[in-house]
Amino acid sequence: MAATIQSLLEEISGVEDPVEELQSLKTALLSIPVSALRDVLSGQRFDVIFSLLNTNEREQVDLCVDILERILIALSPLHLVQNYREKLQEGLSHPNDTVKILALTQIGRVVEHPEAVTQILNSHDILRAVILCIGEEKIAVAKQAIQSLSKISHSKSGLDKLFQSDLLEVMKEVMGKNDIIRYRIYELVVEISSFSPISLGYCANSGLISQLLSELTGDDVLIRWATSIEMVTTLAHSQHGRQYLAQQGIMDKISNMIRGVDMDPFASLYLPGLVKFFGNLAITDSPQQVCESYPIFLNKVFDMAMDSDPVMVGVALDTLGLLGSTVEGKQVLQKTGENFKSVFLRISQHASSGATELRVRSLDAISQLLTLLPEHQTEDLLSLTESWFHLLSNQPMDMIRNISTQPFPELHCGALRIFSAIASQPWGQKTMVNTPGFMEFILDRSTGQSKEAKDAKFELVGSLLGSSTASEILGSQNYIRLKTYLSEGPYYVSAVASVSTEGAD
Repeated sequence: MAATIQSLLEEISGVEDPVEELQSLKTALLSIPVSALRDVLSGQRFDVIFSLLNTNEREQVDLCVDILERILIALSPLHLVQNYREKLQEGLSHPNDTVKILALTQIGRVVEHPEAVTQILNSHDILRAVILCIGEEKIAVAKQAIQSLSKISHSKSGLDKLFQSDLLEVMKEVMGKNDIIRYRIYELVVEISSFSPISLGYCANSGLISQLLSELTGDDVLIRWATSIEMVTTLAHSQHGRQYLAQQGIMDKISNMIRGVDMDPFASLYLPGLVKFFGNLAITDSPQQVCESYPIFLNKVFDMAMDSDPVMVGVALDTLGLLGSTVEGKQVLQKTGENFKSVFLRISQHASSGATELRVRSLDAISQLLTLLPEHQTEDLLSLTESWFHLLSNQPMDMIRNISTQPFPELHCGALRIFSAIASQPWGQKTMVNTPGFMEFILDRSTGQSKEAKDAKFELVGSLLGSSTASEILGSQNYIRLKTYLSEGPYYVSAVASVSTEGAD
C-alpha cells in the first residue's frame, strides 16, 4: 500500500489538472485504517499536496484538505511540527477558511504535546497568525484559534508568551476591529482565566478582565445582555473565578442590576442572563448562602415564574429546577412558605397546558424538585417532596399519567421522569401501588414507541427496583414482574404467534 501511495503522489506531481489523481489518493487513504496509516506513510513527503492548496480551484483545495486531514492525523505531533511547521504557518493566512481550520486544528494537536509545543512557542509568527485568526469573519476559524491559544496557556511559558510579549498588543489590536471580535478575545481570556488561579492572575494583570467587567455595567444594553453576563457566569464556574469576582464587587453589582430592572425598559433583554448568573452561582457555591446574601435573586425568580412572558417563565423554570435539584436548594425554597407554593401551582398549570416547550421545561423542573436520592431521604425531606407532589393537583398521579398519554414524545418522557423521581421514595411507591391500573401502565410496552420513551420507561422501572423498600411496598408479584421487565431490557418485543387458517384469502 505504501508503494501505491508513493506512485499516486508521483502521478499528482506530474499532471497539470490533478483532481482525478487527488480523488484516487483520497480513496486509497480512506481505505487504510488510521491505526495502520502511520506505518504506511513512514518516510513519505507530502509537500506536493500542500503546494496544490495554492489555487483558486475550490474542488482541488477541498480534496487537498481532505487528504491532509487524513495524513496529518496519522503523524505524531512532534513529527508534524518538525517537518511541516512552515506549511502550517502558510495555512493560517490561506484565503480558504477550510485550510485555516486545518492548520489551526493541527496546531491544536501540537500544543497538547509537551515537546512539540516548544516549537510553536518559539515561533512568534505562528502565534501572531493564530491570534489574527480570531478576527476572521468565519466563526469556525475563530473558535479553533481560541481553542489552540487556550491550550497554549496551560503552561507558564505559554502564558508568558501571550501576556508578557508584544502578542498582548496584537490581541488588543484584533479587539479593535468590532464588537463581535472584541467579545471573542474576551471569550479567550475567560477560558484561560478559568484554568487556574495563576492563569487568572496573568489575565487580570493584562487589564482585559477589568475591561470585560466594565462592559457589564456599560451603556450598551444589547451587548451587556448578549455576552458580558454569559462570560462572567463562565468565569464564576471556577472557585478562583468566583473569589476574584467577589473581590471586584461583581455579585453586588449584578444584584443591584436586578433590583433596578423595573426602571429599565430594556431589562427584559438582560434580566435572564442576570438570573442565570446567580442560579449557577447558587449551585456551584451554596444555594442558602447565595439566596440569603442576595434575596432579590429568588424574589425576582418567583416574579418571573408568575410572568406572562414565556421567555421569563422559561428562565424561572430552569432556575427553580436547578436550585431544587439540591437538598439545600429544596430547603431554601420550602422556607419561603406560601410564596413557593404559589409558584409551584403555577408550574403545575404550565405543565398541564400551553406551549409545548414551556410544558416540557415545567415537567423537567418538577422532576428535579421532586428528586431525592436515597442517601438524602430523611423523614423531613420525604415529607417535603410528598407535600410538593400533592400540590400539583387534586389527583397528581392522574394528571401526570394523562400528560404521558398525549401524542408528544417530549411530554411523554417528561411525565415519566417525574414518576422516576418519586419511584425511589417510599411514599411514591405507596402512591403508585395504590393507584388503580398504574402498575399495568408501567409494564405496558405498547405505550411510547420511540427510543427515548422506551429508555424513560426503563429508567422508571430501574428507579423503582433500585429502592430498598420496593419489594416490601410493591408486593412480591409486582416486584417479580418489574424484575422481568428490567432483565428483558428497554427494547424487548414479545413474540406474537401467527396462525393461518386454511382457505383464508
